[in-house]
Amino acid sequence: MNKHLLPASIALALSVSISTVSHADISVTQLGQFKETIGACSAEDAESCTEISAYSRSANRLYVTNAEENGLRILEIDETGSLSENSFIDLSPYGGGPNSVAVFEEFVAVAIEAETKQDKGVVVIFDLDGNPLEQIEAGALPDMLTFTPNGQYLLVANEGEPNKAYDVDPEGSVTVIKTSDWSAVQADFKEFNDSRLKDVRIFGPNASVAQDLEPEYIAVDADSKTAWISLQENNALAKLDIASATITDIYGLGYKKHHQKRNAFDASNKDEGINIQSWPTQGMYQPDAIATYERDGSTFILTANEGDARDYDGYSEEVRVKDLTLDAKAFPNAETLQQSAQLGRLKTTLATGDKDQDGDHDEIYSYGARSFSIWNQNGKQVFDSGNQFEITIQKYAESDQANWVDSRSDDKGPEPESITTGTIADETYAFIGAERTNDIFIYKISNPSQPSGQAFVNLDWRPSDYANENDPFVNDIGPEGLLFVDDKGWLIVTSEISNTVSVYKVNVTE
Repeated sequence: MNKHLLPASIALALSVSISTVSHADISVTQLGQFKETIGACSAEDAESCTEISAYSRSANRLYVTNAEENGLRILEIDETGSLSENSFIDLSPYGGGPNSVAVFEEFVAVAIEAETKQDKGVVVIFDLDGNPLEQIEAGALPDMLTFTPNGQYLLVANEGEPNKAYDVDPEGSVTVIKTSDWSAVQADFKEFNDSRLKDVRIFGPNASVAQDLEPEYIAVDADSKTAWISLQENNALAKLDIASATITDIYGLGYKKHHQKRNAFDASNKDEGINIQSWPTQGMYQPDAIATYERDGSTFILTANEGDARDYDGYSEEVRVKDLTLDAKAFPNAETLQQSAQLGRLKTTLATGDKDQDGDHDEIYSYGARSFSIWNQNGKQVFDSGNQFEITIQKYAESDQANWVDSRSDDKGPEPESITTGTIADETYAFIGAERTNDIFIYKISNPSQPSGQAFVNLDWRPSDYANENDPFVNDIGPEGLLFVDDKGWLIVTSEISNTVSVYKVNVTE
């Protein structure tokens, strides 16, 4: 365990509705919050009313996607970090719902999927007041989009997800849009159809490589020449040459060795608590959100290793370890391992693990790595946080101040999903959001091979005796999107379960 992540003596500092475990030199304070209540979002069980936010410095506004009501919320943000409503843009004329939003100068771009997800979606360009300017055809299921740092291109990750029957499976792609004239080119993966890609999971029924690859998220180098794309289900990263709209490389991310002590994890929801142990399993990194940053002239890619299974009516890879036929030689203690309090409840895959194709599994794989990683430009891992997330959560839970949901232990654990970077006092930090435990982990990453945990923030906790009639905020649940505003020191958290957008001030005392 990284000693910097959680001091031996746990210091808890309540800041409005959050609790922070950290060094004395970092504090996190909630400044403002907006809760979406329009239409169906007013229901107590409503979700996905706030998912992704983008910030305009010139307009002092946030633009927030609302998938439930198929719209875009515009919020005003003042110098104190307070949020207020400006307007709501109906996106239903353009398609089935928004998946992402990005801002560059006077342009707001929104990725919108088609009514039928397997059809081509669109990107709609608005001005800062929400007036439509352009509509551009994208690929099937445009999932995330981002402007390059120089603003010359807008890139869209088209996931190309199959239908429920798995008999329609569009190709994944990246739409490369020139902002000078809004012309678009589709970068596809067809040239890899005859390639053998090491450690890249290609397993959809009757799918070509181009069909099987599912772009999830995009991060761009500082020079605006190269982009990186997470291929979540495939456990891989793709590299894009932006100017030529060409995918140049695909890097399989390999597998995390959970038999190593530093990679131990809690594998069961039937073991009466958080029991972190080493197991004879391998974790598939399968990142969702990714980010890039520069250090000494080199680019590094950060990944939030959430994990994801393909589970459709027409095809499902998902099964529990107790339902596998395990190779007797590889697992002589299979009967014990497959008990519910051991590995039996852990969700695994039928698509990977039968190395000799004899009908039994020689290896056990799990979804996600319950961590964040840093990779170099050649797709080589230079750092992984191991089991630091779960150890920190365990320590926090032992103080009776965390909302640990043990029902997720057999799935993907805390599910690190969102990630962003920021600069404070000339140091670079990573902010990682854990979707299921409602946590933010803050790491100093100035040294890519030796990041140090700096703070842990639980967004969903108040002490039982906490009462403050002046507290206007509700707890943030399900952090889906993170962004950091360097010159303000603001961490903006968009949460899809609580339907909230919150602004936090991160202070570092030298």
